[in-house]
Formats: sequence, C-alpha cells, structure tokens
Amino acid sequence: MAEESGLIKPLGLWVLQTACRQLVAWSAHAATRGLTLAVNVSPRQFRHSDFVASVMAALTQSGAGPALLKLELTENLLLEDVEATIARMQELRALGVGFSLDDFGTGYSSLAYLKRLPLDQLKIDRSFVRDVLTDANDASIARTVLALGHSLGLSVIAEGVETEGQRHFLAEQGCEGFQGYLFGKPVPAEAFERLLGGSLG
Repeated sequence: MAEESGLIKPLGLWVLQTACRQLVAWSAHAATRGLTLAVNVSPRQFRHSDFVASVMAALTQSGAGPALLKLELTENLLLEDVEATIARMQELRALGVGFSLDDFGTGYSSLAYLKRLPLDQLKIDRSFVRDVLTDANDASIARTVLALGHSLGLSVIAEGVETEGQRHFLAEQGCEGFQGYLFGKPVPAEAFERLLGGSLG
C-alpha cells in the first residue's frame, strides 16, 4: 500500500533516519558499539533520483558511521535499469555503506549482474530454509546459494531459522549468519539492549 500510494518515500526516509539515530545511540555503549543495522529499501524508494542524497543526509545529520549501515535490496530491484542501480550502489559503497541482497533465489537476477553488484552479503530466503531438512531441493538450493556467495567473496545469512536442526544443517554448509525465531522475535530497541546484558541507557 505504501508503494502504491507513494508513501514509501517519506516512510522509507523516516526508517532510514531512525536507523541512523539508533546507530549513534548504540555507539555510546561498548556492548552495542560494533553492531550494524540493516534497513530494507523498496525498489521505488531506491530508484528515486534523490535516494543517494537522502542516505548521505541521514548519515551526516545523525553522525552515524556509514560502515555500520547496511541496505537490504531485493532481486526485483535489479530487473529495471541495472546500470543506474549499480551506479547508485557504488556511490553509497564509496561512503562505506554495505549492501545485502534479500530473498536471494526467489527472483530472476542474472548471475552476470550479480558479480557486478557491490554487495557484501546474500540472504537465503526463508522459503528455502523452512523445509531444508525435509526437501532435497531446498537443501540443494541452500547449499548452492552458500557456495555461490562464498565464491564471490560474500557473507551469507539465512533468514527464517526456527529450529536447531535448520541452524545446524546450514552451519555445516558454511553459513555464517542466521536470523529467525530460534534466536528471538522482533522486539523494541530497549528490550534488545536488555537482552545484551542490562539497560544501556
């Protein structure tokens, strides 16, 4: 609805600014100083002509370290105007901002484009993780994404990890990162900070 109504641009900007302010708050405490924060970016938001300037302004105004900000893009973003996408990514990468390709394997991205993108990370989509222990095809796809990511020098994170069995299988295949209910459900920043060892305020 945000995409269709045009609200995605101001909403996305607010999320970006909030994330940068959170990084600054975390930088004041040893327990959270090195944490990165990932922000999902919609195709419409990313393709807007002032997107790069908006990210730069959010970083400058907040004082957040660019290397701690990661932008998550989806494969369908790559389907239109690939050259402009790469150029925008390279501008932000030059500042130190990182990129993760979300839901990898669910779209139609070309491997020829993939090797040109200044990515840091691939994410294995939850649809492949869910049945990785019972569906040989999902297990093969997960192994392939991991092998591809590593061959390109990228880290790989699996999303939707809900059982110890899933985590163990993926870790055995070389997966470095995991997200999902096995590790915790989404919580407000204050609750997350308490999970790290007491209030950081």
